[in-house]
Amino acid sequence: MAAEYATFALAPAMRAGGVRADGDYQVHRDFMDFVVDGRPLLFRLSDLDAVSPLASDVPPAILTAQVRGLLLETGAPLPGGRYVIYACPECEDLACGAVTAVILRDGDGFVWRDFAWQTGDDADLEFNGYHGIGPYRFPGAEYRAALAALLDGSAHTRRRVLLIGDRVALLARLAAALRIIGIGADITHDAGAVPADELRAYGAVAFGRAVAEEERGAVLRAFADAGVDVAHVDGLAPIVPLLVAQIEHALDRRPAERRRLTRLTATGTAADVEVTSPCRVRLTAYRLDRLHRTHTHEVFDGVLEPGGHRLGLDARTVKGESFVVARAPGSVLVAAVTHGKPG
Repeated sequence: MAAEYATFALAPAMRAGGVRADGDYQVHRDFMDFVVDGRPLLFRLSDLDAVSPLASDVPPAILTAQVRGLLLETGAPLPGGRYVIYACPECEDLACGAVTAVILRDGDGFVWRDFAWQTGDDADLEFNGYHGIGPYRFPGAEYRAALAALLDGSAHTRRRVLLIGDRVALLARLAAALRIIGIGADITHDAGAVPADELRAYGAVAFGRAVAEEERGAVLRAFADAGVDVAHVDGLAPIVPLLVAQIEHALDRRPAERRRLTRLTATGTAADVEVTSPCRVRLTAYRLDRLHRTHTHEVFDGVLEPGGHRLGLDARTVKGESFVVARAPGSVLVAAVTHGKPG
């Protein structure tokens, strides 16, 4: 391959959903991200909460149209030969802002250039251009093969979770919260009675704290017998936003280098967080008091540079049985608070 070429690939990615401290919801989105020279392109865009047009929940006809556009088989949707590379994960409306780029052919290859943040029909490269990104020249055969593979179903992800526990009301609230953010959820007490074809639709199984070890083992054996490598979640506490975050993390099967958050630990005085690229991180603490009431505190919201960071915690907000949830664009981690010194 000529030195001027960049490698092009696609990799599964997600925009983590969740229940916010104010009760609002953030939708879950699975999509295929563009990987340029071995690194997700989205990671080069600091603090951007967005998804590519190659989302798993769009109708097949729309996905096909997006692929054909990126292959330049149809005309550009925006003036100047510009295509949407990343858009708002909630509505995908250009008015909310989108990352766009000019895509054109160069011999047998394809070139992406003039990246910009765009909120209308025209892009202002001087004021809204991403001057440190691109241009990228991709070899034609590699580029076409990666995009064409999407049309044979390779973008499929399992976005359903099976919930098992004794607290029916809690499970119902959890299932409702998951469905609102775009994750399918079902409740059962006997996974052995679920047909193998149905078990293969689940990406994770979540157990309540009261589920006995013997029952957990039986459920996991049922998945194994169905040939499913399912992620399992042991619920930390009966707190819906916390359980949603645990399930989101379990559904994320990407390697560490393709996640923005890679480590989270917490004690009564500090949380240690590690990120792989510049991004906005939000840290929320949840605490159960002696009456099993939930207390929620937003403890940090800011942009962190790559590497490890120690964020101070107010001991009053994480005393007793407490947990912290860290969120960044596309990643979520959960940790129980251990009352000792950070590692």
